[in-house]
Amino acid sequence: MKLTQLRHMMAVAERGSLRAASRDLGVAQPAVTRSIHELEREFGVALFERHSRGVFVTDMGALLLRRAGAIVNEVRRAQEEIAQASGGVAGSVVVAFSSVPHISMLPNALRPFRKRYPKVRMRIIEAVYPMVEAGLLDGSIDFYIGPLHRKSLAQGLSETKLFDNERVVLARKGHPLGGARSLRDLAAAEWLTTSITHNAEEELSELFERHRLGRPNLVMQAQSAFSAMTVLAATDLLVLMPIQWADFALIQRSLARIVVREKIAAPPIALVRRGALALTPAAEFLADLLRRAAVARSGMKKT
Repeated sequence: MKLTQLRHMMAVAERGSLRAASRDLGVAQPAVTRSIHELEREFGVALFERHSRGVFVTDMGALLLRRAGAIVNEVRRAQEEIAQASGGVAGSVVVAFSSVPHISMLPNALRPFRKRYPKVRMRIIEAVYPMVEAGLLDGSIDFYIGPLHRKSLAQGLSETKLFDNERVVLARKGHPLGGARSLRDLAAAEWLTTSITHNAEEELSELFERHRLGRPNLVMQAQSAFSAMTVLAATDLLVLMPIQWADFALIQRSLARIVVREKIAAPPIALVRRGALALTPAAEFLADLLRRAAVARSGMKKT
């Protein structure tokens, strides 16, 4: 088994076509086909099923594919770690963030990171755990920062709590309920939920139940932070979001916080990474910058 064969297999699985995989890899299609056949002979199983519409990974192929991703990503990490430790500044960093680090931590880290590693390519994924669990385990994602909604992480991952967090009620500027001072004043309003805050629908229902407000009137779900901002600015819907949203300059132009007396807790913000394997120097430097931003934010909140 060769690293090139695994890369060819991953490309075919991702593209669903030998021709598309060879085009993306920049190699001749017969070379890709040969790699797949050699892997199938070595393991004694079919890795792909061939159909007129393309190729599909078999159950046995899916098992190898998970291992292949981890192997290829670890080799990439090793190459970048050695290069960066030797003074190189190239490579890549892949991170996953919820909306909170996007708004309150990343802006403080970008300039020093780009100054230290100007040629490192950064990829930022907007997501919440456990959506990124598989990527963390196979090494395609270096680390995640955001809320955790599981009592335990997958084996092999480690968690570092960065700070406690809370939620606030947001609405468009000039909202008829803008002067409300308690959740009870908002009980009859229409609410938006968003997938950015995992389990937001359940959490809003639990909050209403805890304060004996009946069932919330949930009328819409947004799939992204941009969608949530657009809907809120154009309607009278309300939403529960992390408090960092209320302090974000771009949001303050069209949205406003409705200050209620009840404190609405949110899951703590944590950094999740693989516990047994070190990050590359560039990824570790970025993680350290974000940890410092979290500490600075916590200190500002206390004062």
